[in-house]
Formats: sequence, C-alpha cells, structure tokens
Amino acid sequence: AGLCGPSPSSSTPGAEQREKQYRAHRGFGDRRGGVISARTYFYADEAKCDQHMETFLRCIDASGGSSEDGFSAIKLTALGRPQFLLQFSEVLVKWRRFFHQMAAEQGQAGRAVLEMKLEAEKLQEALANLGIATKAESQHWFTGENLGVSGTVDLLDWNSLIDSRTKLSKLLLVPNVQTGQLEPLLSRFTEEEDLQMKRMLQRMDVLAKRATEKGVRLMVDAEQSYFQPAISRLTLEMQRRFNRDQAIIFNTYQCYLKEAYDNVTVDVELSRREGWHFGTKLVRGAYMEQERERAAQIGYEDPINPTYEKTNEMYHRCLDYILEEIKHSRKANVMVASHNEDTVKFTLRRMMALGIHPSEKKVYFGQLLGMCDQITFPLGQAGFPVYKYVPYGPVNEVLPYLSRRAQENRGFVQRANRERDLLWREVKRRLLAGSLFGPNH
Repeated sequence: AGLCGPSPSSSTPGAEQREKQYRAHRGFGDRRGGVISARTYFYADEAKCDQHMETFLRCIDASGGSSEDGFSAIKLTALGRPQFLLQFSEVLVKWRRFFHQMAAEQGQAGRAVLEMKLEAEKLQEALANLGIATKAESQHWFTGENLGVSGTVDLLDWNSLIDSRTKLSKLLLVPNVQTGQLEPLLSRFTEEEDLQMKRMLQRMDVLAKRATEKGVRLMVDAEQSYFQPAISRLTLEMQRRFNRDQAIIFNTYQCYLKEAYDNVTVDVELSRREGWHFGTKLVRGAYMEQERERAAQIGYEDPINPTYEKTNEMYHRCLDYILEEIKHSRKANVMVASHNEDTVKFTLRRMMALGIHPSEKKVYFGQLLGMCDQITFPLGQAGFPVYKYVPYGPVNEVLPYLSRRAQENRGFVQRANRERDLLWREVKRRLLAGSLFGPNH
C-alpha cells in the first residue's frame, strides 16, 4: 500500500493501533485510576499548577540545604494540563511514525533506529509526490550546518525539523493512515494550547534555574507512555539549555517499555552531537496495570515488555549503553533507581570492567526511604553515591503512596529479618567506631 492508501502501509504494522494510544480518551483523564505505585497529579487549574511549582521549589531548597549533591524529583503533569501533553505526544509520535514510513519506502525497515538514514533527494521527491511540499520548498529544510550535508537525513535531523524554534511545523502535513488524507500535523493546537505549553515551559524554567543556583539536580519523573513523548521532548529542551557544563536536568527512562532502548540511544546520540551532558534515571516502571488496561480498552498494542525477564534484559541493555558512553566521553550520568540486587551487582561489575570509579560521581544509586537498606548501606560504605528517595506531604496523602509501594514490593517482606540484622550490625559498628552521630553517617 502507498503512503496515502486508506489502509496502514504494509511496512508499518500496527500504525493504526499506535495512533490510538495518544488519542484523548475521557476514561483515562484521571491518571490516578489503577495506579498502585506512583504519585500522580490531577489537573485542577493553572493556579494549582503554580502551587505545585512552589512546592517543588521548596523541595529544591530543602535538597540543596541538606546535601552537597542533592536531587529533587518533579512531575510535569503537576505543572500543566495533561491534555496538552497528550496532544503534543500524539504530534511527536505521528511525526516519528512518518519518518519510519519514509524509511520503509526506501527499504530500511528493520534497521536499528539510528541506522535509518533517508536519502535527502528521494525524501524531497516523496514529499513532492505526496503534495506536502514542492522540491523548491523542501530544499532549504535539508540544508544547513549539519542537516543533509551527507545527503542523508536520520531521525535526529528529522526531529529537528519540528523543533519549537522553527515555524516549519505550522506548514507540515502528514498522511493519516486511517482516512488516507493529508492533514496538518498541528491542526489540533489552539492558541490556548500554545499558551499552556508556554506556561508549562516557564514553570520548568523557574525550577531549572533554582536547581542550578542551589547545586541540585532536577529529575523529571517518567509518567504513562501516552504522555511520555511530550515529557521527554520538553525535558530534552531543558537539558540542551541547562546541561552545558554538567548534568543538572535528568530525564527518566522506563525499561518496561518495549521502546526504551531506542529512546535512550536516540537521546544519547543527540547529546553527543550537541555537546551537552546527558543525565538520566533508569527505572523499571510503575504503571503496568494501567497501561495494559488502557491498551486493551482503546485497542492498541500493549507498550509494555511481555515478561519481567524481558524488562530486566532491557534495563541492563540501556544501562550498559549509558555506562559505555560514560567510559567513552565522561559526559553521561546515570542514576540506577532499583531495588533489584542483581541489577546493582551488574552495575558494579560493569563499572569495574569499564574503569568508572565511584568518586567520579557519574553513576548514582537510588532506593526508596525505608526500603532495601540491605542494598543502600553497603553501597554507601563502599563509597558509592547512594540516595534515598523521600516522598513528603500531608500524612493522608503520603500514606496511600507508601502503602502502594509496600504492596508493589511485598516480596521484600521475606527479607525483613535480614535487613533488621544488617541495621543492628550497623548500629553496633558505629558504636564501636565512636561514630554513631558522626557527620558522614
């Protein structure tokens, strides 16, 4: 089938289902339904978003005041209207899918995402044939310092065409695989949505500037997959601006997603090309049940890895890629946010093999407060930067969060005795060393 055919192109199976994933859907407006393990926000109004920003500012101040290398976590759904994130995600996904369709047309289906390189000439012809732009119009899109110099256009070049700093996106049309018609990429963006985006970016800007002042790193938490393309894109914009000299802004990648490795490799490559410091937190993921229920109800492919083993493989694959990048350039930073002992041991082995020393503070470890101290204590004693993730707020709001965490991690109850023994041994060690209340403990 051709690109404008009424059915999805044979080279992009599931394209129709994927489009459904980012469509606004009333039943999933409140992201708290069915989530057992993560703090979620519900949009009330812009004033509420400003209140959340003030709370995040206080968190940054507290983190800066209590440790030298503090982290503070924020959620973008607290800083703006989630509906906007959903629509922006849909735009980004359509745009990326269009690239994959063009790559398939040029016989590049099945290649690794960064290996797909469109021939600029053929691409211009295809755009002209589709009625999107004449050759003369598209000619200047693919010229410039780096773009198209080699005569090819890869995904990063492609993404730069829809950069918020250009007016180009206003003109672009993409084929709608369901109707076979061309439609403007940003047809759904109203003036109000433009304002919402600006307000969200302004709030992020305020937080990033405060974090830079206080010497705190800002972790942008991951959320549901249907918001994530927009969240990652906005976070990348912040990294471009604030990570010039060191990693201040950290993005989060959820390794239970089938596309996690593609997302990590594309973003690392962007940081290489543009010369900024890549910062990330790697997690397994917290929204599995809700993701699967939504995919089944709306009718798109489940975005989650089919088994826990596959997720483990994905985690280690992404982590290994970032550790290799640290060895290669020393401009990448990763927080291994995991309660899994095997993952921690894997990280330590790879760091040793690659010659990454804990004192470089390129690799951090994170566990939740009150959980997995049998991992946290030995790491800290061995000189690794290790962090406890501290949720805070009114008791009635934080208790449900903590109880959900306990439910999610109920397997750890079996290790409670071991953890208690370790804590007792640590208290005795400190008493004997005379450092029970020492400055470093």
